[in-house]
Order: sequence, then C-alpha cells, then structure tokens
Amino acid sequence: MSSTDPKTRFRLFQPILAGASLRDRLIACLGALIGISLTALTCGLLFTHDPHLPLIVAPVGASAVLLFAVPASPLAQPWPIVGGNTISALVGLTVAHLVPEPAVALGLALGLAILAMSVTRSLHPPGGAAALTAVLGGPVVESFGYWFPLAPMALNSALLVGLGFLFHKLSRRHAYPHKAPPPANVHRTQDMPVQRRVSIRPEDIDAALASLHETFDIDRGDLEQIVRQVEQQALMRTHGDLLCKDLMSRDVVSVRAGDTPDHARELLLRHNIRTLPVLDESGALIGTVGLRELAQASGAVGDHVSTSATAVPDQAAMRLVPVLSDGSKHAVIIVDDQRHVLGLITQTDLLAALARHVLGAPIPDSGL
Repeated sequence: MSSTDPKTRFRLFQPILAGASLRDRLIACLGALIGISLTALTCGLLFTHDPHLPLIVAPVGASAVLLFAVPASPLAQPWPIVGGNTISALVGLTVAHLVPEPAVALGLALGLAILAMSVTRSLHPPGGAAALTAVLGGPVVESFGYWFPLAPMALNSALLVGLGFLFHKLSRRHAYPHKAPPPANVHRTQDMPVQRRVSIRPEDIDAALASLHETFDIDRGDLEQIVRQVEQQALMRTHGDLLCKDLMSRDVVSVRAGDTPDHARELLLRHNIRTLPVLDESGALIGTVGLRELAQASGAVGDHVSTSATAVPDQAAMRLVPVLSDGSKHAVIIVDDQRHVLGLITQTDLLAALARHVLGAPIPDSGL
C-alpha cells in the first residue's frame, strides 16, 4: 500500500492510545492548561508573592500529560504522582551530594529513583526527570537546597493532583483517582461472582501476563474488564441476530401500584414467577417487585418497588447477558417509548437461547 493511500493517511491521525478520541485529547489539553497554570501561579504566590514569577519544575509538566491524557493509568494516580516525584527528587539530591562525577551521578540517580519508586509502589515516569533535575541543579534547586523535594516538587505535584481531581469531576469524563471495580457477589457469600467462576479468572490474567514477559501500563482489574467486554462483543457479533422481541414472553403478569402486597404475593405463587412488573395508573412501568420486597410489606405495592432492568424490542437479546448474569436481576422488562410493558425476558429464557445457539437445541417453553 502506498504512502498516499487515503487509509494510510487516515491512520496517521488515529490516536496512539486504545480507546482515545479527538474529544478526549482536546479535554486533556484544556485540563493540562488549567492545571499547570494554576499550579505555577499558586506556588509563585506562596514563595515569591509575585504573580509574574510562577514557580514550577519541568517534571510536573510530564506528570500533567499522564494526569489529564491517561487518568486511568496506574502511573497517573495520586500516590505515584506525588510520591514518585518527591522520592525521586530526594534520591537525585542525595546522589548529587555524594557522587562528584556528573555523568555517574546522573545514571546512578535515575537507577536508584526507579528502584525507590518500585519499592514504594509509586512508579511515575516523570520521577526520572525529577531525579535528573535534582542532579543537574539550577537556580531553583540551589535556592531551595534540601527542601527542593518538598518545595516546590511535592507541593507542585500535590496541587496538580488536586486540580486534576476537580477537573475530572467537573468534566464527568473520568473517575479520578481511577479504580477498577471488582465484580461484586450480590449474595454476600464467600463464592466468587459467577462471572469469575465460569469465565476468565484473575489467575488466568496473571498467567497470560507472565507468558508475554512484558510490563503493560494498565491496571490488572481494567484488563480483566476489557477482556470480559471483548467476550460480550464477540457474543454479540456471532449471535446478535436474536432480538428481544423474538425471545420475550408476551403474556406478562403484572400489578398496579395501588394493589395490595397480598394480591401481588398470590400472583407470584400462583404463576410460579419471581418478578412482577408494577404499573402506574397510565399503565407505564414504575418498577418491579418479588417475594423479597413483599416479605414484610404492607400498604400498597407501589411503596415497595425496586429498580427494574429494561430493554426495547429491537435490542439484541445477547446484550442482556451481563444484566441477567450478575445475580441482582432475574428478569428484564421489554418496554416501548412510553414504558408500556410489551414483554419480559427471564434468566431461564436467556439460558435457553444460549443453549440453542451453542448446542443447536430448540428453545423450550420456559414460561415467565
């Protein structure tokens, strides 16, 4: 393929990071602009009392790139930014005082900084620049002396992290500090969540990483989430032709919000079902109830509804797998634009559909 091929030219402008977009990069630019400017201005006012003399050290600029461009990176979290920069600056300053040969001091400072950051779980690439800055010296390093790791280095880093936290919260693009949520066991038992019992496990991730002999800039929990999402996308690609309207039960037993809990319990037991949609006066869905919600209920059913999982008729049925396999929902209600109930898909319905696709067996009549 020639270098003038339109596809090749287009790829030149694609982001180097997986999942990145132009909008993300523009937001990162804005965040870095605000973060660095306010950090420099604040530290300048604290130490020089002159807004025209900002005080910031160069490695913090590299920290800002990580903080605003890749906030999910383990290297961009608060402790690596503050701890990594501070510890590395201290290492560099110490080596500079003990080793007179500049070239040796530079290499030794960088190597020891990497070791110190690794031991303290604060690995942060700009920390290497902080160590070299301390060795090379300069007006700022000389004026602050052994205070340099704390002021301005630690102070710059802490202010930047605080501003990054506020920026990400206000922009609502990323949760910062980033933490990959582990699959929860909603039944509060010692068993692993079902996703980890029947699919990939943490030890599988560890074994795969060990076999590659590489270090990747991604949290293991995030990697596990990505693999599970890939599994879901592959399932959609291979079985996405089955729609909710093809699978749903249409004769749905429901109750009105003003009905009594006794009536709702009687329906659940008579029809041998676990979920009852609850409708308002116009017939629109407001939630669901089951025997758990009605165990000690009194008054009206509408006072005891729980949040319902919903889908639309033309949605791919396999998209319901995560919802119906996490242990918290037993059914998904299929609704129209006005939230009128059109049908219902249970865990049993979805299991039967999966069995048909995997084994080629017909779908049994599972009822509600």
